[in-house]
Amino acid sequence: MNIHNNMNLDTSSSKRKRMARCIPALAAAALAAGCASVPNPNPTDPLESYNRGMYAFNDKVDQVVFKPIAQGYETVTPKPVRTCIHNMFNNLADAWSSINSFLQGRAHDGINSMGRVLFNSTMGLGGCIDVASMNGSKRIVNDFGVTLGVWGFGPGPYIVFPFWGSTTLRDGTASLAGLAADASMYTPIFAIDNVPLRNSIIVLSLIDMRASLLSADKLVNDIALDKYSFIRDAYLQRRQALVEGSHATSRQSLPDYSSDDLPDYSDNGDAPTAPAKPAK
Repeated sequence: MNIHNNMNLDTSSSKRKRMARCIPALAAAALAAGCASVPNPNPTDPLESYNRGMYAFNDKVDQVVFKPIAQGYETVTPKPVRTCIHNMFNNLADAWSSINSFLQGRAHDGINSMGRVLFNSTMGLGGCIDVASMNGSKRIVNDFGVTLGVWGFGPGPYIVFPFWGSTTLRDGTASLAGLAADASMYTPIFAIDNVPLRNSIIVLSLIDMRASLLSADKLVNDIALDKYSFIRDAYLQRRQALVEGSHATSRQSLPDYSSDDLPDYSDNGDAPTAPAKPAK
């Protein structure tokens, strides 16, 4: 009995030591978040000084905690199992997307998303198999932040939340309000009375989400000179594209290069140049 107690004490002491080593690093990163200074912040990012510091903090935590967990999950979990889990969480997201599409007045998108949910929930064994995509039905990503954008609310400043990552004032407020009002893709999970099971599913969803970003993480590391700017611009452009959806009219139309009647790019008065004769 004493040996067992001593082992527990040693384990607890070891955990405390590891936590003690992590605290200074986290504190230093948090201090950097408050001290970072950008003389001329991007107009779309007025909080860039704070955001860069918080991004550095999140990146350190991710490298130490979240990314290794995601990599371990990817290593020990067979790909068919990971795909099944990912599809099931996507199925929940599709249901939430359908609701938001209807709120936005995009009934066609709402019907398509709901059709995906019904199809995958039945023929796809509870969403484990994405049979809808196999049959040509593409996913429509949607949430309440996009809904507010369609209703006319601007995105507001770009913000990097601790542990959360990229968002905007509009999207962050929408997400927090949805969680507070129990109106999000996680609503069916929160309805589970078994607390350990419910919490395990939520943790699994976060691990699945991080694991799905591992390939994107590698891409950013390979091509981005400034990871912060790359992630910020990609996030803002994607959110704007989701708000515009299929109803976007602001994009300039390009010439139809499949047509024979192409614009004449020659200078005025220039005669068409005859093809050069091959040398004999």
